[in-house]
Amino acid sequence: MAKILLTGGTGLIGKTLEKKLSSKNHQVYILTRSPKHDNHFKWDIKNNYIDEKAFENLDYIIHLAGAGIADKKWTKTRKEELIDSRVESANLLFSKVKELDVPLKGFISSSGIGFYGAITTDNIFTEQDKPASDFISEICIKWENAAKQFQALDIPVTILRTGVVLSKDGGALQKMNTPLFLSALGNGKQYVPWIHIEDLCNLYVNAIEEENFTGIYNASSPDHQTNTSFTKTLGKVLKKPVLPINAPKFILKFILGELAVIVLEGSRVSSAKTEKQYDFQYTELEHALKDIYE
Repeated sequence: MAKILLTGGTGLIGKTLEKKLSSKNHQVYILTRSPKHDNHFKWDIKNNYIDEKAFENLDYIIHLAGAGIADKKWTKTRKEELIDSRVESANLLFSKVKELDVPLKGFISSSGIGFYGAITTDNIFTEQDKPASDFISEICIKWENAAKQFQALDIPVTILRTGVVLSKDGGALQKMNTPLFLSALGNGKQYVPWIHIEDLCNLYVNAIEEENFTGIYNASSPDHQTNTSFTKTLGKVLKKPVLPINAPKFILKFILGELAVIVLEGSRVSSAKTEKQYDFQYTELEHALKDIYE
């Protein structure tokens, strides 16, 4: 049994992960701006504050906190928020762990497959590949560098570069599942690296419970789907029509601005390294979607 401090615990992934960790008899505590339960501790990133009780007898920190990448248009202010919400929060955790000399067994951080850039190529990216030079990659680089600070304190670090998370409780599927019909986006050839939320949460659990599960891993299913094939499979499972004409690129750019790049571009990522540590429950998109919707 481990004592775990969780940031982003009130989000889509955090809620599911808290339940899973608790079901395995781990003690889970959540950092939040507005504590409401006994297992909540207050933190205030802007004022560099964390309730020091959160670090008592602490074994692990799981860092999920960060403003939603696709929640708002990428204005200059929003871009700063996307980076700061991830980096400054990690910096605050690092400074407190260092100040209090907390003997953590591990720091486990989320990241994104956006590390490889919002591009569509024939390449299948592995953890050894270099990052791209666009904004979505910049977020991930700074995010991961903030996590890697803990290595300077001899604390093992695990980073999960996460694909599109599939869940019945919200996220990408909720945005794709329009009331009347579905539509592929742009030319539909961009890849959509995805992962079922159960597999993602299991990876976090394994990072706690399994030895040597440290380093960087692609948290994405071995199943490679284009936007077109993904949309058709979703339509089949939902029994909804898929429009024969894709949503035009120029309309998406007009509506979403620069943010449109993350839905119009996408490459495959390799899960080979991850599969050496974990057996995915959901390796086929149709199986994953049926679990969610049926």
